Amino acid sequence: MSSTSPSAALAHTGLTADEVAARERAGDVNTLPDDSSRSLWSILRANVFTLFNGIVLSCFVLLFVVGEWKDALFGFSAVANAIIGVVQEYRAKKALDELALIHAPVATVIRDGERQEIAREAVVRGDTIVVTAGDQIPADAELLEVHGLAVDESLLTGESEPVTKRLGEEVLAGSSVVAGHGIARVRKVGSEAYAAKLTQEAKRFSLVQSEIRNGLNRVLRWIAWMLFPVLAIVVNAQMHTIGGWEVAIQTGAWRSASVGAIGAAIAMVPLGLILMTSVAFAVGAVKLSRQQVLVQELPAVEGLARVDVICFDKTGTLTDGSFTFDAASAPDGGAPVEPWASVVEAMALDEHANDTAKALASGLEGGAPARIARSIPFSSARKWSAVVVEDGEARGTWVLGAAELVLSRTAEHAQFLDLAATKAAEGRRALLLAYSEQVLDADACEAATKPADLRGVAVLTLRESIRDDAADTIAYFREQGVSMRVISGDDPRTVGAVAQAVGLHDGPGFDARELPEDPDELAEVLERERVFGRVTPEQKRAMVHALQSRDHVVAMTGDGVNDVLALKDADLGIAMGNGAAATRAVARLVLLDGRFSHLPGVVKEGRQVIANVERVSMLFLSKTAYSILIALCFGLLVWGFPFLPRQLSALDGLTIGLPGFILALIPNPQRYRRGFLKRALEFAIPSGAIVLLAILSTSIAARVLGIGLDEARTACCITLGIAALWILNVLARPLSPWRAALLATCYAGMLLVMTAPFVSDFFAFRLPGMPMFGIAVGVGVAAMVLIEIHSRVTRARHNATRPARG
Repeated sequence: MSSTSPSAALAHTGLTADEVAARERAGDVNTLPDDSSRSLWSILRANVFTLFNGIVLSCFVLLFVVGEWKDALFGFSAVANAIIGVVQEYRAKKALDELALIHAPVATVIRDGERQEIAREAVVRGDTIVVTAGDQIPADAELLEVHGLAVDESLLTGESEPVTKRLGEEVLAGSSVVAGHGIARVRKVGSEAYAAKLTQEAKRFSLVQSEIRNGLNRVLRWIAWMLFPVLAIVVNAQMHTIGGWEVAIQTGAWRSASVGAIGAAIAMVPLGLILMTSVAFAVGAVKLSRQQVLVQELPAVEGLARVDVICFDKTGTLTDGSFTFDAASAPDGGAPVEPWASVVEAMALDEHANDTAKALASGLEGGAPARIARSIPFSSARKWSAVVVEDGEARGTWVLGAAELVLSRTAEHAQFLDLAATKAAEGRRALLLAYSEQVLDADACEAATKPADLRGVAVLTLRESIRDDAADTIAYFREQGVSMRVISGDDPRTVGAVAQAVGLHDGPGFDARELPEDPDELAEVLERERVFGRVTPEQKRAMVHALQSRDHVVAMTGDGVNDVLALKDADLGIAMGNGAAATRAVARLVLLDGRFSHLPGVVKEGRQVIANVERVSMLFLSKTAYSILIALCFGLLVWGFPFLPRQLSALDGLTIGLPGFILALIPNPQRYRRGFLKRALEFAIPSGAIVLLAILSTSIAARVLGIGLDEARTACCITLGIAALWILNVLARPLSPWRAALLATCYAGMLLVMTAPFVSDFFAFRLPGMPMFGIAVGVGVAAMVLIEIHSRVTRARHNATRPARG
């Protein structure tokens, strides 16, 4: 079958060399913009040239200038965190820059009346292109001639069935020819093509939404506003402790005074928390890689712990894309007339059989197939195939295909046509097998002539193969309180049948052609319905936005170009590894082997990460809280800061750094609850206030007893160490043997750094005598008791407001 326009003969001469050159000069060529999604300089600027890195670097340099390099140990955490950030964002940039939806390396064109193979980029507007089975369309074009042309547009539209093209219709760049051939004139090239527009939209850089990262950034902004006023108060206090500004400048004592001020400033910045968060995300990403899950942006590990709605396609997630034989039916529930089975088996074994015919063999008993003399191969244009049997019980011509194209609508055929329509409405793929006693000859087969006296024999139905793990995955998400939406480009009846088979939904799917355009009305439908068919790429994106407008955290899975925009705008985009390169480039997670069943493992890993980071955040933010409060209190009292930077570095390493690193990585099945920052601050700020009271009490006692500066600082460090380690004790619970061992190691480490000769000298620890030592320990124990009470009250309040398991 072919169709040719009146101007086809003229069109087939193509452009002349002069016309091609003119179009090239005009810029009407098929090159795609290759502008970078984000420059390397912008990535460096965002991760290196930050306010906090500037503060850290300034303090680092100042300590070297005044000769106190021992107090500059804090600089390494800032460097490590900047490196992790730059590397991660540069990887994301490279993935986006390499994004390409069109992979056809060459195109066949007609120029000056001759066929030529040229690079895809060399195609110009107005070119006449030739497309055959196996080709990828290089540019958007209008068909001038078709010969049984069928195009797979699934990566662009989501429709899994090949689309039969007719004269004058459009073929889109990025789609693939699966049958037949044709000739077309290029209408849109380069960035004007539909696929290219999706590419440009997808290449817009954005970071995954992360509650942890957003919460920590908010804390950092708060500290930034507080840092300079607090620092000014501390500097003023330090100068007054050595006789005032004038004396400090004249005698050079400002150098030692500045060390205390720097210590106060650095103690306020939770550098280790950002580093620990990055490490926790990175370790989670490594664990997931062992499960064939690629994490393309570290905070995405957290994402599925927060998701409460997950959207996915039918094909590739619930089904594996193949079909199996379902049943053979006749009107009124009767059995099909034999020998239909032997004929169908012969069709399935024929060398020209398509995938649908081959799938029919899966339900047959394996009897002796009929002997085929001649056949008419399946064509997507006519949607049927036929075989001719010359001897035996099956002698005649048998036709298999779409019911309405195999038999005409007459009273004689109505029962079979209605039965086929009923089976299709149930979500099955229905084929009609018809028979004629006429034995077609070779010429009739060559011309694909269908016998005129066909009568129905059987309606054969195929069912999509459900993945073995689909039902379990659906059950897991339902048990975890995650709502699901099936969003497919296929017939809503088919989608609904598959959803029903895995226990997701009863009844037919919702036809997306009936979806309202108003965002509020669309959101109402999405709250009510669960399964959608005939969904366009633009609708997928609008559906994501509508769900987000109802305060849902949305994950979107996809494998085709039609999914790109929705994946990009979802809170968490998940691509199938066997899908289009575009989806893999814009997604935050990639299921490398395309198995939807990996997602429960991702959820569990995400929950471990977010629960552990919440616990570590409480640890670090408690330190930030008491650092700020101590700096303010001692500054306003015009007292010297009670610690050296190196002493704080030692205590931080033992009470926060080492244990925080370990706590960030241990298994933690706790379910995600929104508001982690609120809970962290509710614990951290009162804990910080308790530590302030303890340090203030110890410092007052040291002043009353008149002990030396080094001994007073060490006494404050003893009190701080005892209180901080009890905060660690509270957050490490429930205490397993190895967690108890971790706490014991930290206590032993604190004892070591304060008493071992070389180590204590390096950190300037001088143990005070009695009664100051006893006071420091006693105040620390009192702080422990208050922290324990505060912890239990806070835990009881949170448990009382914890949502029911669902």
